[in-house]
Amino acid sequence: MMLPSGSAGARILSFGGHQPSNVVTNEDLAEKIDTTDEWIQSRVGIAERRVAGPEESLQDMATAAGGKALAASGLEAGDIDLVVVATCTPETPIPNISATVADRMGIASPGAFDVNAACAGFCYALSVAADAVRAGSARHVLVIGAEKLSQWLDWTDRTTCVIFADGAGAAVVGPSETPAIGPVVWGSAGDKHEAISIASRDTYLTQQGQTVFRWATTQLNAAANDALDRAGVSPQDLAAFVPHQANLRIVESLARKLGATDAVVARDIVTAGNTSAASIPLALSRMLERGEIASGGKVLILGFGAGLTYAAQVIEVP
Repeated sequence: MMLPSGSAGARILSFGGHQPSNVVTNEDLAEKIDTTDEWIQSRVGIAERRVAGPEESLQDMATAAGGKALAASGLEAGDIDLVVVATCTPETPIPNISATVADRMGIASPGAFDVNAACAGFCYALSVAADAVRAGSARHVLVIGAEKLSQWLDWTDRTTCVIFADGAGAAVVGPSETPAIGPVVWGSAGDKHEAISIASRDTYLTQQGQTVFRWATTQLNAAANDALDRAGVSPQDLAAFVPHQANLRIVESLARKLGATDAVVARDIVTAGNTSAASIPLALSRMLERGEIASGGKVLILGFGAGLTYAAQVIEVP
C-alpha cells in the first residue's frame, strides 16, 4: 500500500470575511421587545449586530467570504481541492453547504463536506484541513465558517435575539515547510447538551446563559493553556488572542486568566454580535484589515459553544 506524500506543515494563506449590510442596533431592538441599550451592553457587551434579509442565504454569505479569502491567497479556483464549511444553521440539511459554495465559486469537483460543532466549528474545520494537507489528502483547502442564526431566533425572546447575528469568515489553508497551525486541543461536555439547543425543526434556539457562562469561564482556560504548551508557545509570545465572540464578559474573563499581556484581544462581539462558527475567522479578517496583527504573528484561537464543544490551537497569521 502506498500513501500520498504530504507536507511537513500547514499554514493559513489568507482570510476573508462577509457581513450582511443590515445593521440592527440595540435601540432598534428596544422598539420591539422589553430591553434597553444599557441592559444589553452590561450583560453581553453588544452594541449592534448584522442580520441578513430573506434575500441573502447562508450560501450567499459563505460564497462571499470564501471568494475574498481565495482572492487574497493569490490562488485560482482550480487550486482548491477540498472545501469545508462549518455551520449549524443550514436552511435545509441536504444538500450540504460546501458543495454548493464550491460550485458557485467555480471550484471544480473538490472534496466537500460540512462540519457542525456549533460555535467551535471553525476550529474543528481548520484542524481537519491542516491534517488533510499534512497527510497529503489535499493540497489547498478552503475553510469557511458561516451562520444565519437570525432564521432560528424567536425575535420576542430577549435572552437570545439580542445576542446572535449573521455572517461568514473564511481561510485558505496550504502546505508549509514549517508548522504554522499548531496541534488542536478539543473536547466536549455532552452532559450539558441542553444548555444551547434547537429542540426541533419547529422551534427556536434556546440558551441557558448562566450555565454557558460558568462553563466557559471556569473550564476553558485549561484547554487554552494546553494548546499553548503543545505548540511550544508562551502567553507572552502571542500577538493576539481570538476566542469565540460569545459574550464580552466571557472574552474578557478568558483573556484575563490567560495572562497574555502583550496580545491584542478580539472584541468583535461589540459590533458583530455572536456569529457562532463565523466569529473567529470574521474577527481575524477584520483585525488583519485594521493592521492590528502583523504578518507571522502567533495567535491563540479558542472556539466553544453548543454541544457543548470546544477547540483551541495556535496559528500564525498570513
